[in-house]
Formats: sequence, C-alpha cells, structure tokens
Amino acid sequence: MTPARRLAELDSRSFERRLATNPLIIVPVGALEAHGPHLPLGADQIQAEATATELAERTDALVAPTIAYGSAPGARRFPGTVSLTMAQLESHTEGVLSELARSGARRILVLSGHAERGHMAALREAADTAMRNYPKSRIAVLSDYDFVYELRGKESPATDGHAGLLETSRVMALAPSTVGADRPSVEYRRSPFLPGAPTESEWPESVIGDTRPASADLGRKVQAHVVSRLEETVRSLLPA
Repeated sequence: MTPARRLAELDSRSFERRLATNPLIIVPVGALEAHGPHLPLGADQIQAEATATELAERTDALVAPTIAYGSAPGARRFPGTVSLTMAQLESHTEGVLSELARSGARRILVLSGHAERGHMAALREAADTAMRNYPKSRIAVLSDYDFVYELRGKESPATDGHAGLLETSRVMALAPSTVGADRPSVEYRRSPFLPGAPTESEWPESVIGDTRPASADLGRKVQAHVVSRLEETVRSLLPA
C-alpha cells in the first residue's frame, strides 16, 4: 500500500485535501488472542490489515491505524490473550470514530478481523454513538469473518471456526512466515446457549475444527471471496 493511503503517513494538509474528495476511511480492528499452537496471537490483526490494504486499493480509500486490542473473553485462559471488556473497547472505539468524524470523515468502515459477539456488539455501539454525535457521518461495522463463514459447508465443514481450516489457510496465504507446523484438530463442545467462557474439557485448545487440510491455495480463494464481498458491501452501504 502506498504511503498516500496510510492515514498515519499523511501530513495534515494532504489529509485535508483528501477529505474534500469524500474518501472512505477504513479502521482495521484486531485482537491479541490465542489461535492454537500454529497461528500467531495477532492473526486477527494480520488479516484485518491485509484485507484493509486490498480493499483500499479497490475503492481509493484511506486506512487508519489499527485498533489492535479487542474483547476475547472465551480465550482468556490461553496464554497471550489480552481481552478488553466490552465497555473498554466501546469507549476507545467511540473516541476514535468520533474524532475521525469531527475531522470531516463522512464514510467510515470499521473492519474487524475478530468476530466474537460481544466484541462486535461493542464496536457497533461505538459507531452508533459516533453517528448520533456527528450525524453527517455514516459508519458501517462488520467483520471479514461475516464473509469467510459464507464458505462454511462449501470449502470447509459447517462446524469450522476459530483458528480452524479456513482461518489457518487464510493466514498461510497472507502471512506464511507466521504459521507454525502444527495442524491441530479440535472439537468445540460448549453450547452457544450457555453464558460464560468454555471449560478446558469443552475447549481444550484455542482452535475450532480440523486444520490438517489447510493450504495457502485455499487461503487465497477465501481472501478473494472476502475482498470481493467487502467491495460489494462498501459500494452499497457507503457510496461516494
């Protein structure tokens, strides 16, 4: 991605000139969270940033600095996970979005590489507050996994999930040097109707699914689907 697309690398007056064209501003959101013995703790951030870069090239967008931490209570007992509360994430994100809107941003996409329900709810609440405070701005909030999981039951078993076949393949395609040699296969046994974090017997490793068939080829296919669906969604929800 060229420096002209990275918001952090623009000078103030260049940013002001870009705002006159009503650009889309993409805010990637990650999480520092265990992804099994084979994927990096920052897998969500890696995927969000790579996807934001591709989408920015297609839509002539600017990419804001990443919100690197998220809410991941289900994985807190695994080493390396840093889980904010929903309130902490909501407050920080609302501040970022409100300041972008105050600066004149009118089209903002919050693109999360982490899709946990509470995490996404916090992001949506933050966006709602920012839009109420700055009604000229329109903000869409989604996870790229809204589109990755459209491929469950097609490119993977329907039960595939966190750090499973699709995610492992995707990281293999986007950041191969970060992927270890292990290919775990883990069954998640926690009922979605029960509150709280899963026990060790319900979730023995921070993986959901069988990663053994993972490949970079599948990952590239997944990524192409995600970026195509994102472009379609942005052009519909946040038109210039």
